[in-house]
Amino acid sequence: MKTIMRLAASSALAMCLGIGMANAHAETNYPAGPITIVTPTVAGGGTDIVARLVADKIGPALGQPIVVNNKPGAGGAIGNQFMRREKNDGYSLFVTANSNQLILPWVVKEAGFDPIKDFEPVAGLGVVPYVLAVHPSFEAKTLPEFLRLLKEKPGELYYASAGVGTLNHLIPEMLASEVGSKMEHVPYRGVAPAMSDVLGGQIPILFGSLSSVLENIRAGNLRPLAVTSEKRLDLLPDVPAIAEEIPGFQAEMWVAMYAPAGTPNPVIQKLVKAVRSSMDNPETEARFAQLGMRLMKVGPEELAKIQEAEYKRWGEVVKQSGADAK
Repeated sequence: MKTIMRLAASSALAMCLGIGMANAHAETNYPAGPITIVTPTVAGGGTDIVARLVADKIGPALGQPIVVNNKPGAGGAIGNQFMRREKNDGYSLFVTANSNQLILPWVVKEAGFDPIKDFEPVAGLGVVPYVLAVHPSFEAKTLPEFLRLLKEKPGELYYASAGVGTLNHLIPEMLASEVGSKMEHVPYRGVAPAMSDVLGGQIPILFGSLSSVLENIRAGNLRPLAVTSEKRLDLLPDVPAIAEEIPGFQAEMWVAMYAPAGTPNPVIQKLVKAVRSSMDNPETEARFAQLGMRLMKVGPEELAKIQEAEYKRWGEVVKQSGADAK
């Protein structure tokens, strides 16, 4: 009996060692086949464009083809739910924006994922600042004038957004809270109809991403009053940052790469190396600039700290706005 038990124990140990060696071999030889990048947005959107750009750059660095798979719907919940069920072997990656990843769970009660527990941070990719833009007929001509008007007329200034829980809904809510006032939110079903009514003068204010408003600013159809980045932008050097009047104010959209929770660290590090090499390419930086983005050169550890801090911050903003899931 003892001999049988020893043989069984030895067999079990050999099996565990075999599995461990197989896993180590798989990690060492990663990637040994095609990789899929999932995005929770439709093809042609900002996040999708970044995903495809990065796929084109890191594919050659990893020596494998990379396919982008769009899983849009429910504000990003469908893509996130899909990813949390994927294998954590490095062959299924996730490129998403902070709005889909960190705001959605606060707004949608049944979002079906945990942005901290269900994903392994890999690398930051790009950052998109927002612009406080107004119709040319709007009475405030400068940021100080706008802030003064906001304080003097709480609840009387109307702004358009792409919908409840979007960044162009929550950034103005955050700004109003900072100055102890309130603005009236007019939600639309997407950026296009919101922009249309602002350009038509029906709603005077929009906090839009740089890429969505730049053309109309240059054409004189919108007047930029401020940017939400920490500093002024090279593309709009005469437009002040809100932080110049309200120190510490900063709110931007950023896009990052994740892997399913539990993805082995050697695999993560290979991905990090590939992303870093692509980000150090001047061609990549120029392409991001064309999209109204700057590069976000952060690795797993820093990205984890950023997302944890922002997850808490946006949770507070969502609750203050009244958009939180009931």
